[in-house]
This record gives sequence, C-alpha cells and structure tokens, in this order.
Amino acid sequence: MTKENYPNQEGKIIIVTGANTGLGYETSLELARKGALVVMACRNLEKANKAKSQILEIVANAKLDALQIDLSSLKSVRSFAKAFLAKYNRLDLLINNAGVMMPPYSKTEDGFELQFGANYLGHFLLTRLLLDTIVKTEDSRIVTLSSLVHKNAKINFDDLQSELKYSASAAYGQSKLACLVFNYELQRRLEENAFTNTISTAAHPGIATTELSRHMPKLLYFALRYTIAPFITHAPSEGAKPTLMAAMGKAHGGDYFGPTGIGEMKGKPGLAKSTEEARDPKLAQKLWAVSEELVGEKFL
Repeated sequence: MTKENYPNQEGKIIIVTGANTGLGYETSLELARKGALVVMACRNLEKANKAKSQILEIVANAKLDALQIDLSSLKSVRSFAKAFLAKYNRLDLLINNAGVMMPPYSKTEDGFELQFGANYLGHFLLTRLLLDTIVKTEDSRIVTLSSLVHKNAKINFDDLQSELKYSASAAYGQSKLACLVFNYELQRRLEENAFTNTISTAAHPGIATTELSRHMPKLLYFALRYTIAPFITHAPSEGAKPTLMAAMGKAHGGDYFGPTGIGEMKGKPGLAKSTEEARDPKLAQKLWAVSEELVGEKFL
C-alpha cells in the first residue's frame, strides 16, 4: 500500500507531535492530503504556524490546528491535553512522533534526563491523558515512534536519568527502546481491558536526514553526509512512510513498521524486526510501573 492509496481520512481527528519539521511535518502533510483534521502539536508555536502555512500552500483545503506542547514538561503535556479535550470530542489517531537525539546532558524541569523525558515519558503521559477519548473513537490507533538504535539499547533501571553516567547515544537508545516496549505493553493492556476499538502500533524511519542530527559532531556529520550517507539514508518524506503505514495501513495491534531494505536503513515500508527485550512482558511491566510513578498517573 502506497501513500496514494491509503483510505480517505475525512472526518478523522489526528494529533502529530513534533509536526513542524522532519518526519512529523511529512506525516502531517500526507494526513492532510487524505482529508484528516491534523492537530500539529509542537513546542514552538511560531514554527508550527510556519509549517501550517507551508502545508496550506501544498494542500489548499487542508484542515490544520496548531497547539503548543513541550513533551519535556509534564505541566505542558497536561495543558495540551486539557486544551485539546476542550475543543474535540474524538481522537482517531495519536502519533507520538516528537523527539530529541543525542543532546548534551540536561534535565527537564521535572528532573528527567532530557531524552528519556521528552521522547518517552512525555508521550506516556500524553497517551494516558487522551486514552479515554481514544478508546471511545471507532477504529482508533496510537502510533509510537521508535528507532533502529533500540536493537543495541538497554533500559538501565539503576540509572534511568543518567545521573551516574551519561552517554548521549545510550540515553537516546534507552528512550527509543522504552517507546517500543510501550507499544507492545500498551497493546497487551488494551486487549486485557477489552478496548477493541483501539490498537497500538509503532514505526521507525530507518536512517532519515532530519533535524535530529543537529547534535551530531559537525566533523562526523559532514564526513558521513559526503561519503556513505547517500547509500544508507533517505529523505524525511521516505522516512515518514512507515509511520503512515502504522497509522493508515493494514495493521494488527502491536505491529511495528520500518523500511525493508538492507539493515532496515531505507527502502519500502513494511513490518520491521524488534528485539526480544523490546517484547519482554516482564521488562514492560517494570517500566510501566516506574513510568506511572514518575508521571504521577495510573494507566490501564
């Protein structure tokens, strides 16, 4: 199934976090082309409105709404959920896309390591706050973005916030493994609670040339860009295709999509491979309990 023959999304309401750039922008553009009302949930409203204008130049009749959210702030996530629920009474698709990759060490206002807080915990809370509306919406989905790096990652329960030792790449991997663990455990809990209207799916973009690489050392970035990058990377519009498949394509609960080329780095979208650790129910239950405690919300 290509983006051209996905089912029409007219009448559907969809949230895309991090919608102003990269994968989020391309995802929002395609969903707007399909007739959905896309809520562009972004940290910077000025950038969100600029992206909104760009989409309207391409899709003149696009239905778009820009709302502010900072996934690294639990207070901001709560404010966004409150604002969304005051305006809308259904949610067909929640796409947990926003993220930061390998920044210098910093903590969120809630005391979380930035990547674990923004990439994972913010989306965990957002999904929790919107779940009642999602499960009441027929054929709804929750799509969570992971990464190839989950395959070499571990959840370090002894140092979740990287306070004892910080590796930007290890912390990024941990956050993206947590996102994929969340996908599988969310599906288990939806089934256990007989929420048959809703499925959880996940996706990864392969290696896409997005703004996430801005924290990469400049020398390494340019060395890769002009040597092997063209052979192992693809454009954000291609990187967004697994997300679109997870959102609109034929899928079962818990399915995980990515590029199907060599090493899942690029290529046509299809089912992707995940590690045993990502699918481990015991690890998932432990992470879920810790996450509930950290965000202050019981969840399913």
